Amino acid sequence: MRIDILSVLPELLKSPFEHSIMKRAQDKGLLTIVVHHLRKWAVNEYGMIDDYQYGGGAGMVMMCEPLAKAIEELSAERKYDEIIYLTPDGERLTQKISNTLSLKGNLLMICGHYKGIDERIREQFVTKEISIGDFVLSGGELPAAILVDSIGRLLPGVLNDETSALFDSFQDNLLAPPVYTRPVDFRGWKVPDILMSGDHRKIEEWRHEQAVKRTQERRPDLMDE
Repeated sequence: MRIDILSVLPELLKSPFEHSIMKRAQDKGLLTIVVHHLRKWAVNEYGMIDDYQYGGGAGMVMMCEPLAKAIEELSAERKYDEIIYLTPDGERLTQKISNTLSLKGNLLMICGHYKGIDERIREQFVTKEISIGDFVLSGGELPAAILVDSIGRLLPGVLNDETSALFDSFQDNLLAPPVYTRPVDFRGWKVPDILMSGDHRKIEEWRHEQAVKRTQERRPDLMDE
């Protein structure tokens, strides 16, 4: 998979992709992440990529021309399955969306800034709009990093144990059950006996029951779905 990202502040995305699982995915050749500085397509020699909004009001808007040129130039090199704009008013990111996107070949992400991007770019180029929650950040770089991570870890071969992702929270609309590790007894706090029984069928039944219970208590809205 290849993911291209358009950003005004590409340095914000340097660290998230150079460590841990995302680094491993790239080292294995399973994921290619390329961050492009939008000012490469600026409208003048001063690097201008934003302007005042028509109709007045506080805040600048990312201009049509730099974004259109960038998208068209990159699209001429490869066909994108989705052109994604990270925005607070997009569709709320879910595990289902990440699962679907992990099956794609090429993705292009646009990191918004200021008051957002000119609406005409959204209308003419963007195929999917994603929000990571009902709050506003300074820009789309952190949401892009989150989206890339949620997709990249699902690619076959990225995780050491590929079945691990199948049991993550939200994969089946349930939260993950509690987990324990050594020692069995820590300060009198003990691991549930069932997990020490060696009966894998009963252990899986217990885990499912705990997942349902935890979901009912913490995220009953998931049960409705």
